[in-house]
Amino acid sequence: MDGQNITKVVLLSCGSFNPITNMHLRMFELARDHLEDTGQYRVVKGIISPVGDAYKKKGLIEACHRLEMARLSTENSDWITVDSWESLQPEWVETCKVVRHHYDEMLAAEQNNDDVDTVKYAKKRRVEENSFEGSSYHKRRDSPQLMLLCGADVLESFGVPNLWKQEDIAEIVGRYGLVCISRSGNDPHKFIHQSDILWKYRKSIHVVQEWVTNEISATHVRRSLRRGRSIRYLLPDNVVDYIREHGLYSDESERKNADVVLAPLERNMGASSS
Repeated sequence: MDGQNITKVVLLSCGSFNPITNMHLRMFELARDHLEDTGQYRVVKGIISPVGDAYKKKGLIEACHRLEMARLSTENSDWITVDSWESLQPEWVETCKVVRHHYDEMLAAEQNNDDVDTVKYAKKRRVEENSFEGSSYHKRRDSPQLMLLCGADVLESFGVPNLWKQEDIAEIVGRYGLVCISRSGNDPHKFIHQSDILWKYRKSIHVVQEWVTNEISATHVRRSLRRGRSIRYLLPDNVVDYIREHGLYSDESERKNADVVLAPLERNMGASSS
């Protein structure tokens, strides 16, 4: 395929990363392979964005530790980076707003590249307006596309009442696009078929089948740590060492936020009742 018709893609993964595991990193590789195999895309960057402490998830340790572990895990990657913006916000930020932030950052970086490139002709941007209101979504013909990367469990969480706003789902999937990695016990295609909003934007969802199933979960890692079991080879070695060095993931830390309502549920339930 002509290189001019290949769309550059930036993959964004949001989540707790509590802690980051080898499977979190593996998802980026799977997504890149899948997209580039289509001949339509070239993945140029991956971004890990850990959620902030205000998310209030049970057992969620401090963002400073989760950020540092993510940075350690990607220090040998030449294309996956870690961004601290979301985790440093004083209040929980909806994923949709995080996606918008990174899209704006991506466009700003592209603009800066254009400004210093004296070979290119002076550009008059073609702005494509779409039907989504309340946001300045501008897409340049040659600009990269931002896609949200997630596991099938996150896709299915779209159906949990009050966890996601329907308009946010429409914006994330319909405007930006979604890359979903399959997991054992989840059927993304079935869930898309059963969801009217996902079915509407199904052409913007890339489902990636992981044939070498590796069900490493952060929950399992934390449980093993509390029980004094080995977690070697489930996480990068330098992350394992960091956890040991700082004494992370104890019985006490697992009880954190145990009696607190998850931030999106608290916010969305409050909005629906007002």
